[in-house]
Amino acid sequence: MSAELTTLDAAELASKIHSREVSSVEVTQAHLDRIAEVDGGLGAFLHVAGEQALVSAKEVDGALTAGEAPVSPLAGVPLALKDIFTTTDMPTTCASKVLENWVAPYDATLTSKLRAAGIPILGKTNLDEFAMGSSTENSAYGPTRNPWDTTRVPGGSGGGSAAALASRQAPLAIGTDTGGSIRQPAALTATVGTKPTYGTVSRFGLVACASSLDQGGPCGRTVLDTALLHEVIAGHDPRDSTSIDAPVRPVVAAAREGAGGNLRGVKVGVVKELHSDSYQPGVLSSFDAAVAQLTELGAEVVEVSCPNFEYALAAYYLILPSEVSSNLARFDAMRYGLRIDEGDMSADQVMAATRAAGFGPEVKRRIMIGTYALSAGYYDAYYGQALKVRTLISRDFDRAYEKVDVLVSPTSPFTAWKLGEKVGDPLAMYLSDLCTLPTNLAGHCAMSVPSGLSADDGLPVGLQIMAPALADERLYRVGAAFEAARGPLESPSEVAVG
Repeated sequence: MSAELTTLDAAELASKIHSREVSSVEVTQAHLDRIAEVDGGLGAFLHVAGEQALVSAKEVDGALTAGEAPVSPLAGVPLALKDIFTTTDMPTTCASKVLENWVAPYDATLTSKLRAAGIPILGKTNLDEFAMGSSTENSAYGPTRNPWDTTRVPGGSGGGSAAALASRQAPLAIGTDTGGSIRQPAALTATVGTKPTYGTVSRFGLVACASSLDQGGPCGRTVLDTALLHEVIAGHDPRDSTSIDAPVRPVVAAAREGAGGNLRGVKVGVVKELHSDSYQPGVLSSFDAAVAQLTELGAEVVEVSCPNFEYALAAYYLILPSEVSSNLARFDAMRYGLRIDEGDMSADQVMAATRAAGFGPEVKRRIMIGTYALSAGYYDAYYGQALKVRTLISRDFDRAYEKVDVLVSPTSPFTAWKLGEKVGDPLAMYLSDLCTLPTNLAGHCAMSVPSGLSADDGLPVGLQIMAPALADERLYRVGAAFEAARGPLESPSEVAVG
């Protein structure tokens, strides 16, 4: 029974826990056992909080036994948390040596919401250092491996959360999405991941990478599970100056509606600029089949053009490093984290030595790019121009959404690549986020849903669904309808994860 519990969706687990068919302790322990069984070969977790998770689970079971109603629809269902949200009872390292073993003095708002919802936190998952990367190979504590093929990457930066879901180590997970870090790993691992509208999930306690782009979001193995988690973590937070004071979107109701399989009246736009012969053939064929499926469900599908999307990659890799350069200046060896001090060093020397030892190559690369782009004489030519492109991309979206309700594209131009294959070629790595970047630049919402397995290599492919700001429910209606029509997917083989 214990092993079977790890195969159930979060919604199914919640139903069984709330009806007291099984206990939250049993479910949580089953997932802790699964982590002990397989994570040594996958590296999805940086920290496992078994004792704390079981305490949380016992509290849920005690309340249910006492006849109290569940504090949330997901009460008792355990979760894996990306190690970039602060937690008072376990380390927050951001997968960086500069924060090794650092324990925050406060919980992130998202962490607090999870605790209040009765969701046991199994531990903190691996990521590219400070969420900078597309493969989870930039972690200071070693890479995460893809459960579908352990010689390949799980995507990034949230590869740990995605791998934990795909390998059944957790039924739910939290990621962050700065340029695709929820959606791209979801695509490469056949899981579901949503980047909510910017400002609808609090960033208080989310260690900043690029503040105008970062957004926490829900990850699951089904669209409904992801919707249930979305409603738990969303909402206005006065402690976050970028938080939108607006009602939480009805994404669970939309997911349940979509599961009925009727998309009549929905207009879907295929983005011309996100469908290229340079993409992997198996990705394109899977995407084209997905579009045909949407048509069969009653959606009206048209092609739309967003001509400025071709400049998104260049603009993003000026805006993001510029914000990184500013945000990571706080790691100065004076207040918290790593400190390299040989005794007779000046403050400047301590700072330089600490940052040299504490930051990895990709973080250093982005700090240097950003510092250069913001420097006197270059600000207008680089950063200023990138901001103008960002505005043009937002206008492309606005024009597109005058014609259609949602936009679709492949989530990633290619399936999971071999570990080490792109490490020496940053541009090749950056290209994996080609389809996801525009949404972040505009602040809109988007989701990746598995569209099947590539005929090229048998690896997962993702369908990206995009919607305007504060229209997150559209993602869930279309995603759930497609998921129901697509039918069950294969699972990673036990050889890969066992």
